[in-house]
Amino acid sequence: MDNNKFELLEKIKSPQDLKKLSVDELPSLCEEIRRKLILTVSENGGHLAPNLGVVELTVAMHYVFDCPEDSIVWDVGHQCYTHKMLTGRYDKISSIRRTGGLSGFPRRYESEYDVFGAGHSSTSISAALGIAKAKQLKGDDSHTVAFIGDGSFTGGLAFEGMNNAGRLRRNFIVILNDNKMSISKNVGAMSRHLTSIRVSNWYLNAKVKLERFFNKIPLVGKPFVNFLTTIKNWFKKKVYKTNMFENFGFHYYGPVDGHNLESLISVLKAAKTVNRPVLIHAVTTKGKGYQFAENDPKSFHGIGRFDIDTGEPLSHSDSYSNCFGETLCSLAEKDEKICAITAAMTTGTGLSDFAERFKDRFFDVGIAEEHAVTFGSGLACQGMTPVFAVYSSFLQRAYDQLVHDAAAQKLHLVLGVDRAGIVGEDGETHQGVFDVSILNTIPSTTIYSPCYFDDLKACINQAVNKESALTAVRYPRGSEPYRPDDFTHNGINFSVYGNPNASRLIVTYGRLFSQACKAKEMLSNVGKETCILKLCRIKPIDPEAIRFAACFKKVHFFEEGMRSGGVAETFESELYKERFEGIFSITAIEDMFIPHSKDTEALHALKLDAEGMFDILRK
Repeated sequence: MDNNKFELLEKIKSPQDLKKLSVDELPSLCEEIRRKLILTVSENGGHLAPNLGVVELTVAMHYVFDCPEDSIVWDVGHQCYTHKMLTGRYDKISSIRRTGGLSGFPRRYESEYDVFGAGHSSTSISAALGIAKAKQLKGDDSHTVAFIGDGSFTGGLAFEGMNNAGRLRRNFIVILNDNKMSISKNVGAMSRHLTSIRVSNWYLNAKVKLERFFNKIPLVGKPFVNFLTTIKNWFKKKVYKTNMFENFGFHYYGPVDGHNLESLISVLKAAKTVNRPVLIHAVTTKGKGYQFAENDPKSFHGIGRFDIDTGEPLSHSDSYSNCFGETLCSLAEKDEKICAITAAMTTGTGLSDFAERFKDRFFDVGIAEEHAVTFGSGLACQGMTPVFAVYSSFLQRAYDQLVHDAAAQKLHLVLGVDRAGIVGEDGETHQGVFDVSILNTIPSTTIYSPCYFDDLKACINQAVNKESALTAVRYPRGSEPYRPDDFTHNGINFSVYGNPNASRLIVTYGRLFSQACKAKEMLSNVGKETCILKLCRIKPIDPEAIRFAACFKKVHFFEEGMRSGGVAETFESELYKERFEGIFSITAIEDMFIPHSKDTEALHALKLDAEGMFDILRK
């Protein structure tokens, strides 16, 4: 077999072309899709295991529904690669996650088939419900499908959506992709048999006809139908144990084999005929069809470039996440009050070792950042020292809890804010550029933003052992950046590097200090001496750092975050209070979202790399 040959896939320019295939041809199409997924992600990086797990589900959805008239709303959206290939974007799939190419997530600007953008979890049911209601108001009888994973179902927003969606009359379907935890237990052959009967056209037609017949019988007809319904529901509960979905008002189908195309197509067709909201519970295997991903779905959930034959990543390096996890373990060995919290990101935030070594003090709360903060605040008010490790862009969900439950009560909750700054190929929804502006608005909050691993270790120790209220330590994705041989720390709050008698001063924090050092060397080569003020504690800013900066004629602040509400604006305000008489300027991220690209390309476009700094300061 030629692994680069995709005869069926190349013929599909839209879902209409998919419908021209026979059901018997669909398994071959799925095999081609899997090969293309593995090839593409091995070259570009991306989310492999989630996409491999939903190939048949995606094919079945587009085979049964009439998109874009029917609407498919993806949750998180990192499993939409097959969807993109089937909706006219196969010829561009090799550009996915690259600058100017396809996004790794659904994007409304990219295709009419991406009805709602997604990058974070638990949003699909609420969004789909809004779409379905709008259709209803317009007299549009098309279907709306919310596709959500079992992990996303742990988020509170999913339950809020379910609570309201149960009121709909028809044409609303939730597909639950269950690839990990058993939500509704499969009890064997009887369960599968009952499921196959319930989704058959014979069953549905017979049920409707019998109900109509008995309801027409005076006096006894309707009570008899109610009696039969009661018996049926009792029997179902005995078989399925407990089914919360039906309590929400949904008609439930499942568990269904998420890799059996005939079953999936039959279930989806059946769901279209039901005059109430439907939930289809499909059980899938994450990483299906690629043994390395099946054996280790966590590592292949989101992965960089890798060797297809061995499954090994093409680059290995230590990371800030690993440094954070190792440091926290070291501190926890000496202090039994230290607890670690994650929102379904144990591996991603470097907490795998902590979870193994300190099982009683490790808490994975699921995709529930709001709960994580309030839960941590509860731990703190009883004298524990909770550390919540969370991606910068995911922390946004918990703003209310940070304000009311942590900061306002002056509770000692520590935030390990991972992926702070530009993250690159994941794009707009994942860029960690908002956390500083968010945290900067909250009183009684301290923020550290280290550049190097030794910085990070010192800041974690400070946050855990020295601070007494809400404290955040933010650090970027990836490995440690360039460090000048002659740089030494002057203190944990700030450091000075370069000639303090120079006329110009660069002020920055986090990993941009590394870029500033390179820019300083480039400026020195053209005869322009420069000093750098490296902030590490960015809230509150050390008054000594402000007084030091006030002595310079020209001060330029470079910030890898939003300008509005950022540290640069605060620094400027404090600087002029010190009667600064020089020129102050800011380069930061203006009022915009950052599209997907390599982080080096994004920083260059924003003039936040060494070349950009050199170009600005030279002028």
